[in-house]
Amino acid sequence: MGGTAEKKEPGKSTKIPGSDVTLRIRGYGSDGEGVASLPDGMTCFVRGALDGELCSVHLDKIGRSCAWGTAGEILEPSNARVEPDCPCFGLCGGCALRHMSYPEELRFKHRKVQDALAHIGGLDLPVPEVCGAENILRYRNKVQFPVAPGPCIGFYQRRSHRVIDTEDCLLHSGQVACIRKAVKTWMQQYEIPAYQEETGRGLVRHIFVRTNAAGESLCCIFVNGEELPREAELVECLRRADPGITGVILGVNKRKGNGILGESYRTLWGKDTLDEKLCGLTFRLSVPSFFQVNLAQTQVLYDKILDLAGLKGNETVLDLYCGIGTISLAMAARAGNVIGVETVSSAVDDARANAERNNILNAEFTCEDAKETAARLAAGGLQPDLIVVDPPRRGLAPEVIRAIIHMSPGRVIYVSCNPATLARDLAVFRQDGYRSRIDSTVDLFPRTPHVETVAQVSGPTS
Repeated sequence: MGGTAEKKEPGKSTKIPGSDVTLRIRGYGSDGEGVASLPDGMTCFVRGALDGELCSVHLDKIGRSCAWGTAGEILEPSNARVEPDCPCFGLCGGCALRHMSYPEELRFKHRKVQDALAHIGGLDLPVPEVCGAENILRYRNKVQFPVAPGPCIGFYQRRSHRVIDTEDCLLHSGQVACIRKAVKTWMQQYEIPAYQEETGRGLVRHIFVRTNAAGESLCCIFVNGEELPREAELVECLRRADPGITGVILGVNKRKGNGILGESYRTLWGKDTLDEKLCGLTFRLSVPSFFQVNLAQTQVLYDKILDLAGLKGNETVLDLYCGIGTISLAMAARAGNVIGVETVSSAVDDARANAERNNILNAEFTCEDAKETAARLAAGGLQPDLIVVDPPRRGLAPEVIRAIIHMSPGRVIYVSCNPATLARDLAVFRQDGYRSRIDSTVDLFPRTPHVETVAQVSGPTS
């Protein structure tokens, strides 16, 4: 993995898309694709190849500085290669790593973080081994199926908007498969039209299912309209398919394109929320609520964050990008007071309700952009003992970093789902004299290229 190019193997690249060449794989790209060098030295990213393998590679695209290809015949397979256990592997755009063993997956993710820190951030930081999951199957508690004419209900083909009809997915519970099948049967029986993204016509757009550890489920049907024909029959069909279902909701989304979440919601039957327990707290989740999809590994991640925080009971904690308050409320049990900041108003409502539900009085939540809140609090002289940031994949805006530095917190805990933007942001902190260390890496998304990283940033005088 990584390293320098090896002696060139037999095969000659004409550098014409559609041609084949024999290549030795010498590492991984950020999405888990193999990395090799063409005979002329150009880097080639090879989908479906593993580190160390000798492959026949079909060249799909030639760019100015690199090429992309797909592994064909594996001439010298890696010991880490396994037979993919999903019939949709290679078609569905979800799992990308089902052809490699789980130890190899963890090795790839560890190197992914190392490479990002070194090559993007210019940082030479030790990276702990990735904390793997005990269960790499059926771990997701949320799924969103796009629906296309047919009806086809499943997932988008890789790099396309073509829906692959998927009877089951090994990342989701069996409940989800039953609900998907029930909706498809109902659509076929009553000739309910699927949404057509190209024309904006049709009705059923997405099927959303959320499950919890108690075996309950919540289903939302997103439609291109205000109502559905045969709503009562849909509810009955779903209740028969999944005895654990507690609510069926209609989500209205009349916007063009393939966006999922609705403009409004109407409960067709049962409840419009689902409860889940995390860190000894109960969280009530609505359809648009953000909640980590892997409950077991989220508990592992949060335990590491709380241990790193080392709170004594009198600290002021600022939690930017707080969502529905999961980290904020877990911190509140150990801190003096916690301020949570989130831009999504429904998430802030959920966070406040979750604080009340768990009898937590020392946490407050505000609906505001992180950079605006950080700047306002900095201007007001707030100097929190700890700032926690768990931003989206795009990382921190420069204004947020500047405001954090202006507040001079004792420490910053940065929870990242994207090593590239983490490396970029840590490099910005370093320019102001801040020191960083990587505390932990946790695999929340087995069989996909994603990995969570927890970093600690300390000020120049701390």
